[in-house]
Amino acid sequence: MLRSALADRVAGGLIVAVALSVIAREWGVGAWIASAAPVLTVALLALFAVQVQSSRLAFILVGLVLTGASLMYDPDWETVIGRGLGTAAFIAAFFAALGTLRNAADSAPSIRACGRFLSQQPPGRRYLALTVGGQLFALLLNYGAIVLLGSLATANANEEPDAEIRAHRTRRMLLAIQRGFLSTLPWSPLSFAVAISTALIPGTSWAGMLLPCMGTGLILVGLGWALDTIFKPRLSRRPAQRAAPEGDWSLLLPLFVLLGVLVSAVLVLNAITRVRIVGLVIVIVPVISVVWIGLQAGPGDAARRIAQRVRSYVGVELPGYRGEITLLMMAGYIGTVGAHLLVPVVAASGVDLAAIPAWVILVALVWIIPLAGQLGMNPILAVSLLAPLLPGAAEMGVSPTAIIVAITAGWTLSGATSPYTATTLLIGSFAGISAGQVGRRWNGGFALLAGVLLSVWVALFASLS
Repeated sequence: MLRSALADRVAGGLIVAVALSVIAREWGVGAWIASAAPVLTVALLALFAVQVQSSRLAFILVGLVLTGASLMYDPDWETVIGRGLGTAAFIAAFFAALGTLRNAADSAPSIRACGRFLSQQPPGRRYLALTVGGQLFALLLNYGAIVLLGSLATANANEEPDAEIRAHRTRRMLLAIQRGFLSTLPWSPLSFAVAISTALIPGTSWAGMLLPCMGTGLILVGLGWALDTIFKPRLSRRPAQRAAPEGDWSLLLPLFVLLGVLVSAVLVLNAITRVRIVGLVIVIVPVISVVWIGLQAGPGDAARRIAQRVRSYVGVELPGYRGEITLLMMAGYIGTVGAHLLVPVVAASGVDLAAIPAWVILVALVWIIPLAGQLGMNPILAVSLLAPLLPGAAEMGVSPTAIIVAITAGWTLSGATSPYTATTLLIGSFAGISAGQVGRRWNGGFALLAGVLLSVWVALFASLS
């Protein structure tokens, strides 16, 4: 592997350059910078190819095979490959932008104090506290929410001397955190589920999908809380009296302030500029992060601290995620190019998806995406492959938003059950079990019930939209 401080700085610089080219494209400025995105993306992936593990390198090799197939069999190969590289570039830029907020939160004592307060809640309200708190953290920190709350929850559980109580407490807290995070995926403007699905389904926007997809999130939260309450573990002995949580609910105020600033900025700029929500996010989030770091440092030391943190983030932290970035970028590229190669194959097979009732197709998406996750397909890859094969919303007689509701519902279930997603891997690492156990044993029943409820919700919304 080619790993050195210089190689890391080059990789970080390329990610920033890719992000700038994506911003230029989204905002319609600097055409020459936007046009450099494909070249920069190829350069970044070429560097990562000699740095990542074989499991990630395999995705790059699959991408090369599909590129060769496109060159040989697709007369429109230049457009398709360019679109695939554009998707990969956007994913890298989106990942880099979201990571800045996580970086800023790492040094914020108020965020850690808030997480500690949530994890110390008594059993009667701990699940809902961690679920709702997990949603707030997820909106700001993305997967960093699981890392922060998971570490605080396990530290809190480990203080319990009784092994039986400790095991139950750890499981219930980690599931609350994971399911709280997952319930934001269908509607959060900072989630890949929203960013990718709205890009793939014409005629959709975050504003249009927000309310129905929040309905998906509410179903997941309600089901999780009900299962935690109904199947509360029966202990062989009465637990000892626990100390009161440190602090009060006012500790959540910084989260609400940050969310208010983020949402307000997005909505105002969207009204002024008409730039896509995801295009606004990749600019607004880093700006908020820089300001937040400066406020933590104080007026006299703000400039030096910001410069120091930016250098560390670009030259050390971002390249450290090379495996994750490679996987996500190639999932987007493989899905985009692979889907274009599959379209004529499906057409030649004689299968007319437009003849199938719309509700059947939409409900099928709820189940196919998580099933693909069991086979190792990242949701980005699964959705990028499936979405172009679907009939148009007009052909199915439904609104484009109905398709988004179905896709994001399936994406969420994949996050709960697939042993190859970040959520199950992270929860498994905190619990000391495999990701497969988290997905199938811990979340199996939840996912089956959620799949039934979400299928009904998807079909109902499609019939009403």
